[in-house]
Amino acid sequence: MKSFDIPEYYRSRVISPIKEFRRKRDKLKRDFTPTLLDFGPVRFLIARHFGFCYGVENAIEIAYKAIAENPDKRIYLLSEMIHNPDVNADLQSRGVQFLMDTAGRQLIPWSDLTADDVVIIPAFGTTLETQQQLAAIGLDIARYDTTCPFVEKVWNKAGQIGQKSYTVVVHGKPTHEETRATFSHSKEAAPTVVVKDMKQAKRLAKYITHELPTDQFFTEFDGQYSAGFDPERDLQRIGVVNQTTMLASDTQGIADYLKQVMVSHYQLQPDQVDTHFANTRDTLCYATNDNQDATYALLTHPADFAIVAGGYNSSNTAHLVELCAEKLPTYFIESAQKILSDQLIRHFDLNTKTETVTENFIPDHRPVTILLTCGASCPDAVVEGVLLRLISFFPDAQPIDALMLDFSA
Repeated sequence: MKSFDIPEYYRSRVISPIKEFRRKRDKLKRDFTPTLLDFGPVRFLIARHFGFCYGVENAIEIAYKAIAENPDKRIYLLSEMIHNPDVNADLQSRGVQFLMDTAGRQLIPWSDLTADDVVIIPAFGTTLETQQQLAAIGLDIARYDTTCPFVEKVWNKAGQIGQKSYTVVVHGKPTHEETRATFSHSKEAAPTVVVKDMKQAKRLAKYITHELPTDQFFTEFDGQYSAGFDPERDLQRIGVVNQTTMLASDTQGIADYLKQVMVSHYQLQPDQVDTHFANTRDTLCYATNDNQDATYALLTHPADFAIVAGGYNSSNTAHLVELCAEKLPTYFIESAQKILSDQLIRHFDLNTKTETVTENFIPDHRPVTILLTCGASCPDAVVEGVLLRLISFFPDAQPIDALMLDFSA
């Protein structure tokens, strides 16, 4: 896989060598067992796959290239480069300004831009409407387009099945930047509707089978369907694509469910399925799959608690938190700074969408076993910071340099 030129301060003298060690010994990525770091009184089980993925490293490389190549120009990002506060803050410290927030609300008017400015398209991609707005100003939007290739793959698949007269069902969070971009691109090629979860997919199925009146669809899926959408006509042939950061198992579950609805409703034989349901299995993002599979493997090992690092608005990170929280106490933190002491940790509650402080999060017994992972937009340096912060609470822990000798080959 291509090696990207990203700032060295995102790397880690601890985490990066471990990841490279595992990569060299498992080039086919068949071994999902976690890495054990045993310091004596505290032990860490680190997920086999985590951190910056191909699309994120590609985006970061392009963004810093834009800064280096345009020292005398105003540089704008459409919105957050990726959902990581450290990366976005560093870009802003270098003069990069955000045109919109993550919800798509305008922060800087289009009228403030000129053709001499530089605009970076974030890894999530953007809508056709925004592309047209930028092109009308005279901006070169292709030069620093960091759209993830795997997001573009979803767009291409939506276009392909649209050309075959399928309606596109997008599994994603309706307000997420990537889902908004995918919806925008998809609706140019096919009728498109967004479902945010299995609950909505089951509601959609009732319009496929005519169990619910057509008029109710427009209220229930308000803001989630393309112009001119006709449930009677457009739900006869469908295909499912996804926001690449969703749980792969959830997307596959929705696709399998809707496929079975089609089979039952139209009484289809195995060789007739594609007359009403398109095969879109090849759109699931490899990095999302790997990180989630590694987390499942991580959770087969007993531990006292889990730490998941990443941006609080990162969809892929939130899904890792959900997986861990089903099994054991889990703390979702942006960085080591959220570990206030050996007694207190400030972490994000996915249910209330607020930070909360938990006391006595480290148990009294020894050894303490901690599961550690992070999202696809989290730098290795952040994970290292979390690791070192936790080790510091155990004064009799073995030196980290001694353990790192095992990963120096």
